[in-house]
Amino acid sequence: MLVSRGRNPSAGEILSQLIQSQSLRDRVLTSLGLLLLVRLGIYIPMPGIDRVAFQDFLGRGGQLIGFLDIFTGGGLSTLGIFALGILPFINASIIIQLLTAALPQLEELQKNEGEAGRRKIAQITRFVALGWGILQSVVFAMILRPYATAGLSETVFVIQTALALVTGSMVVMWISEVITERGIGQGASLVIFVNIVATLPKALGSTIALAQTGDRRTVGGIVVLVLVFLVTIVGIIFVQEGNRRIPIISAKRQVGGASLLSARQSYLPLKLNAGGVMPIIFASAVVFLPLTIANISRNPWLIRVASSINPNSSTPWIYALLFFSLICGFSFFYASLTVNPADIATNLKRSGVAIPGLRPGSATAAYLGGVQNRLTLLGGLFLGAVAIIPSAVEGATQVSTFQGLGATSLLILVGVAIDTAKQVQTYVISQRYEGMVRQ
Repeated sequence: MLVSRGRNPSAGEILSQLIQSQSLRDRVLTSLGLLLLVRLGIYIPMPGIDRVAFQDFLGRGGQLIGFLDIFTGGGLSTLGIFALGILPFINASIIIQLLTAALPQLEELQKNEGEAGRRKIAQITRFVALGWGILQSVVFAMILRPYATAGLSETVFVIQTALALVTGSMVVMWISEVITERGIGQGASLVIFVNIVATLPKALGSTIALAQTGDRRTVGGIVVLVLVFLVTIVGIIFVQEGNRRIPIISAKRQVGGASLLSARQSYLPLKLNAGGVMPIIFASAVVFLPLTIANISRNPWLIRVASSINPNSSTPWIYALLFFSLICGFSFFYASLTVNPADIATNLKRSGVAIPGLRPGSATAAYLGGVQNRLTLLGGLFLGAVAIIPSAVEGATQVSTFQGLGATSLLILVGVAIDTAKQVQTYVISQRYEGMVRQ
């Protein structure tokens, strides 16, 4: 985790490499072509469904489906064969990540087996994605069962719908892996990124149409909402890139004969937001799940409970408080899975690296744990604020055209854009050094 201070390539250098480098151009075109294929698959309709009745169901309270629809770019609402999209693979990746912290066998594969271990974990993730996709497909097909067209038996409808959904999901998973291997960027993240971007033209068109009504209050609300989104994006960039630099120093080492390498000082970066967007995704699923279950089961008690934590209810502060608390709690939970201070301290000790003023081992682990907890608290508070403030501003301004483009979408858009840009910069830097070697 040592960080070097190299000059990042400029936009002109990146554009020059994109024009001159055949390999970089092929990677970019491969990614764009496959992402276009994913978008086309969303509009291939599944047969045997009354779409008008299903849209009425979404309007009556399919909030969880509406939330998941963000990640499929409208696939769930349009009922295309790629309706589930990358969701089963994302869920499987989260499940495997959680199990890796709980099962020693998976932890051994990840830490000590190198590339072979990572391939085994990737294969296990694919099988879990298939199983999870089958489960999600069957559940979604059963939800769609009341909206089947006449002439189809329930069993036939569920089987053919689930088969179409899980097949489309596995195709999207394969496309995302091809993008990761032969394109630019992380395939699954880019699929979600493109699906979210695909919803922007509709939101912008609705906002422009609303502004053209000429109502000063409405126009003022739109301006305020846009400013809030811009400030939120800037804040997300700072937090996503923010880290605490802990100084570390390596001991003197003897190399070859009597020569000594002098002590070298660098720093250990700990991210401010270690959980990324995952705490908001988990919290959203927990908040919206009771409402969806209530709509399916028609249980009066569940309907009362779900109505009390609905953001559109008469007591939205209950929803805001619960959502904020869940985000903070999941931030600590996810940070504990992704960052292990004891492992970091052990690796530093084995490498002959120490934090000035601290003894290697347990003292270093305790210090890193305290720093990580404070960073996680700040990151969780920021995520909670980002998740609630845009929705609160929408309610205050009565402008709902941006509904769906919330904190989760903004975090994903900014995070994926930053990661992809860094990968392109890394490729350009490698080309720069290869040119220096050839000279």
